[in-house]
Amino acid sequence: MDGLVIKKLGRRFGKVDAVLDFDLHIRPGEFVSLLGPSGCGKTTTLRMIAGFIDPSSGSIELDGSTLSAPSGSVPPEKRGMSMIFQSYAIWPNMTVAQNVAFGLHLRKLSSAEIKQRVGAVLETVRMSHLADRYPAELSGGQQQRVALARAVVIRPAVLLLDEPLSNLDANLREEMRFEIKRMHDEFRITSVYVTHDQGEAMVTSDRIAVMNNGHLEQVDTPYALYSRPRTRFVASFIGRTNFLSGRRTNDAIDFEGFSVPVAAIGEGVPDSGPVTVSIRPQAMTLSPAKLGNGSGVNLAGSVKESSFMGETWDYLFQSNEGGQEFRVVAPPADVFAIDAPAWLQIDPAQIVPIAD
Repeated sequence: MDGLVIKKLGRRFGKVDAVLDFDLHIRPGEFVSLLGPSGCGKTTTLRMIAGFIDPSSGSIELDGSTLSAPSGSVPPEKRGMSMIFQSYAIWPNMTVAQNVAFGLHLRKLSSAEIKQRVGAVLETVRMSHLADRYPAELSGGQQQRVALARAVVIRPAVLLLDEPLSNLDANLREEMRFEIKRMHDEFRITSVYVTHDQGEAMVTSDRIAVMNNGHLEQVDTPYALYSRPRTRFVASFIGRTNFLSGRRTNDAIDFEGFSVPVAAIGEGVPDSGPVTVSIRPQAMTLSPAKLGNGSGVNLAGSVKESSFMGETWDYLFQSNEGGQEFRVVAPPADVFAIDAPAWLQIDPAQIVPIAD
């Protein structure tokens, strides 16, 4: 099977399973992020892919060849991979061009090919005009571009990135997210990116693998993860949401103070019994008067909290019947005073049943 194939991968430290039964197939040229909180096992997984740690169980294969298994592993230097760390790890005594060319010299390429490759990759990362500068003369973002250039210039089979933007300030991090995405779109190198920042993962990734306590919770596109989370952890870790508990009775789900037809929600509703759903703040509309009937669920209530976030308002709405509370996002022009009466309309198509 082509690509990077991880089967039932596990790593135990003492009595603790840092990674357990991890399955993932990364297609050639795909960019996949391992996303999760600190201690969830994402860096341990990346280090097993790199060959720095041997697995306790399972295997890692690349294009049909086994790289890692409990019986033995291919050394890191023979895997044809490049890795970018949190620290830039570029040599201070070498110029930008010399840093980028270092791996090509180790591979004993001709001087002409080294010059051509270095020039091309520096052009791609927009660093050609700084080729003769030393790292101490560069900003953090420029140093990270050098690290990226050095990693891709050798044309690795797989590019591994271990929280490469964590040392940058907020503005540079946002800029470099798009830089990494742009470079991947150009080179199409199979890439595995470790981060705890959902924004980085959403911008850069073709798919995201969400991890929790060593387990893989869900693998999906950024849009699918946000719009159709399968578990409570994924729903809360990817963006913000409202959790509601209800119960299915016949063809409806009954919540505190209102009901929603099962047919309006769609797939994933259990046949009977308790139901937990996720409703994103953007799936609701706050208004001073009741909105048209349509298919939306309308609740009367009042605004209890408000926070102006610049691009949006963040409101806490409480319904009159049942006292349910909802976090709602509204445009800047939609201003509601505290305790002001209001109506909330919920789009039932964006109510997502989830597993606890």
